[in-house]
Amino acid sequence: MPTALLSVSDKRGVVDFARSLAELGWDFIASGGTAKALSEAGLNVTDVAKVTGAPEMLGGRVKTLHPVIHAGILARPVEEDRAELAEHHIREIDMVVCNLYPFQQTVAQPNVSLNEAVEQIDIGGVALLRAAAKNFVRVTVICDPEDYVPAAAELHQNSFISLARRTELAYKAFAHTARYDAAITNYLSRQAGADLPPTLTASLVKAQEMRYGENPHQAAALYAADETVGPLGGTLLQGKALSYNNMLDLDAAWQGVQSFQEPSVVIVKHLSPCGIASAADLATAFSLALASDPVSAFGGVLAVNREFDEAAAKALDDLFVEAIAAPAFSQAAREMLSSRKNCRLLAIPEPIVTAVEFRTVAGGLLAQQRDPGDPPGTEWQVVTERQPSPAELTALKFAWRACQHVKSNAIVFAVDTATVGIGGGLTSRVDAVKLAASKAGDRARGAVMASDAFFPFPDGIEAAAAAGVTAVIQPGGSVQDKTVIEATNRLGLAMIFTGVRHFRH
Repeated sequence: MPTALLSVSDKRGVVDFARSLAELGWDFIASGGTAKALSEAGLNVTDVAKVTGAPEMLGGRVKTLHPVIHAGILARPVEEDRAELAEHHIREIDMVVCNLYPFQQTVAQPNVSLNEAVEQIDIGGVALLRAAAKNFVRVTVICDPEDYVPAAAELHQNSFISLARRTELAYKAFAHTARYDAAITNYLSRQAGADLPPTLTASLVKAQEMRYGENPHQAAALYAADETVGPLGGTLLQGKALSYNNMLDLDAAWQGVQSFQEPSVVIVKHLSPCGIASAADLATAFSLALASDPVSAFGGVLAVNREFDEAAAKALDDLFVEAIAAPAFSQAAREMLSSRKNCRLLAIPEPIVTAVEFRTVAGGLLAQQRDPGDPPGTEWQVVTERQPSPAELTALKFAWRACQHVKSNAIVFAVDTATVGIGGGLTSRVDAVKLAASKAGDRARGAVMASDAFFPFPDGIEAAAAAGVTAVIQPGGSVQDKTVIEATNRLGLAMIFTGVRHFRH
């Protein structure tokens, strides 16, 4: 009769699966807790120790690592291998059902010690999966409880598992162990203090197939470290699946709004913020952010850092937005927005903080640490004769945070804690100033300006002053700083140097 070896950490569905195999006359070998679970369910099971003639050792670290087990799995369907098994009284193992210690779940918990993490590194299970997957021509390997039902159904219908399914399951097992090893590698590299390790080990699974990419002729999919987690780590509460472009825009908006402590709104269109504001409540913040550029906001996405409530939903009025990301949505807001069938609602209760960012280039990847804002200990310096007023200083602090999320060259005009004009993604900084000024119009009078990088010439300051800007914040560091400061003094503006640049390409 066929023999299955079962050794699972995740025991969901394993008893029912074993019962289904028992109906077809399968024999079982199992270890530890799996053997106990099957036995308590009334199934006949042979303990691994009885098969190997060796007890479990080292607190369970060594159970299945034995030639009797691995020869039974790795024997090929040829007479020579079968004769060798018979000579040593080893029976063939036809199926391996195994999943691994919960290493990823363990290290995701707070305050886990290195010793606790190491004890969750599975050795025997990985060896079982790889051996069975290597010999998929004869052996069926199952590492995912979701595959129990289809495998049992095929056995009951045909009395065997097809080569096509065995191949698919083998691929899945190798992918499972690859992801597992990647998680261990990345964890230990962090323990060794490597922010950017010498070898990048990544293993992602397809979490969502998309209709298309940036354009209809481009295929696209979302790959994630955990396929059970929704887009951006959230849950889509309403609307059709997020598109490739939706995902990019929502990520930009969501990352941007995390920079603010006060109730805040970030509106993004084509990966560029067109309105950012903070206020006492979301409804007010949204109205201020929308006023920054109402034309561009049409068809955009927005993210907020508080529960999206009824007042915020009312503030949307008839503006068409593709998607909204929020920590939560009130029931009243959801009911109000339910009629907007094309508006996706994405709830993200716990923001995912990504320490490293990646970008693809031809032939490789670029990696960098995420820009968290000004490093600790950063000291700003007023470099002009005039000091900024308290009101200007408040606006400058807000504008400085906001411009960090605008594509370079980034220019932000702000009043109080709201943008009134944004210029970004242009090849000329003075053109970015002019764009921000044109967006702001009369609201530029009395506004402040933030620039993500230094002004190489006075022309950007002069254009801002002509629009009505009264104070500027920028990193400084240009060879023309003296000339720029002189021009700023001549125009009667206040200016702060931060000493920190925030390019965003």
